Amino acid sequence: RVQLVESGGGSVQAGGSLTLSCVGSGYIFKENCVGWFRQVPGKEREGVAAVHIGWGPTYYSDSVKGRFTISHDRAGNSVNLEMNNLTSEDTGMYYCAADPNTLRCLTAREYNRWGQGIQVSVSS
Repeated sequence: RVQLVESGGGSVQAGGSLTLSCVGSGYIFKENCVGWFRQVPGKEREGVAAVHIGWGPTYYSDSVKGRFTISHDRAGNSVNLEMNNLTSEDTGMYYCAADPNTLRCLTAREYNRWGQGIQVSVSS
């Protein structure tokens, strides 16, 4: 079964760090964007970071720029999101996504393949 599997979520205090990992199970990340998205109840899914595998550029939302770092581990077939200096505003369900239709890499509706999501909770 082809799927994206997220791990590394959990609860942390404000100012702390977490690293999320998205592993392709039965799936090899293609030369295209892979993104991390965040969703809280009642709001749309927000793109927080993306990386273009093959070309290399990374993209970040203004809310996480300077605090989050996305990277591709080719050997491990994973895309990781290092999150530092977390705040309560970073709380939400985080999803990994791949196979977008366009290069709008932070736009959720462009993506065709999604993980199940993982919860991140930051307490102040």
